[in-house]
Amino acid sequence: MDFRHLGNSGLKISEIIYGNWLTHGSQVENDAATACVRAALDAGITSFDTADVYANTVAESVLGDALAGERRESLEIFTKVYWPTGPKGHNDVGLSRKHIMESINGSLKRLRTDYVDLYQAHRYDHETPLEETMQAFADVVRQGKALYIGVSEWTADQIRAGHALAKHLGVQLISSQPQYSMLWRVIEGEVVPTCRELGVSQIVWSPIAQGVLTGKYLPGQPLPEGSRATDTKGGANMIARFMNDDVLGRVQKLKPIADDLGISMAQLAVAWVLGNDNVAGAIIGASRPEQVVENVKASGVVLDAGVRAAIDEALGDVVQADPGMTAKTAPASRPA
Repeated sequence: MDFRHLGNSGLKISEIIYGNWLTHGSQVENDAATACVRAALDAGITSFDTADVYANTVAESVLGDALAGERRESLEIFTKVYWPTGPKGHNDVGLSRKHIMESINGSLKRLRTDYVDLYQAHRYDHETPLEETMQAFADVVRQGKALYIGVSEWTADQIRAGHALAKHLGVQLISSQPQYSMLWRVIEGEVVPTCRELGVSQIVWSPIAQGVLTGKYLPGQPLPEGSRATDTKGGANMIARFMNDDVLGRVQKLKPIADDLGISMAQLAVAWVLGNDNVAGAIIGASRPEQVVENVKASGVVLDAGVRAAIDEALGDVVQADPGMTAKTAPASRPA
């Protein structure tokens, strides 16, 4: 496993990060989830990403149980706050001081730890003054409940404003967690250049495009039984943007490229995002331990310029690169 600095900080994380969105507490049983975490640890993964909203707080508890007994100082644990949790009352959502302070305490209890290495704003909250949000995050850091702060799916302007306030308050905003893959490149135009300037790294989610880039979805063919595209708990909604024959047909053109390199299509996809020098880590999920073992092999794989050009040619115009999509896909107000 290779390790990279997270932003302009001294913190190093594993470049492959284990994440439990849409799996722990919902898609897979706890024993299977624990087996996946054990496989991640055995493969050299030290960084684990979760959020209070995943399975309405249950995913944090499952991860906390799975990591119990591990040396805490040898791990980097990340979680997030914003989306509705608990009974989903009027203050159980957003980035108000009240919700942040209550949420960090709940997350630490479920994760069975005194602190998280990274506490992230899961989306931008248009209903809370940014000054209030950043002051609350700064207080969480000063209380020793988080070491660093980050954001997820913020625009370049939002990141710049949050970073400036964090610096003024004496805390480090060091990461951005966006969706990023061969098919979804919306951060490249504005977010990545801004973050390079500010010393902020990307921790990217869905590097395999919810499984589309594994090549298992074939144009004109029925969806594989039990796949994410058939998951009515949320996976099917997220993957829908890629589920058309044009995209799926283009993805099949990546198979010869992966075959020539002697790697799987999933490994090709993960190695591709890690080739961006602003990416500190790629989050992988799994419902089976063997998926972890397979995807971790992307660590250390370097794709030369010729391979990256061949990937661009294969995918052609199905790539989404509009930087405006970060704002367009974000909530304009707090979800009820």
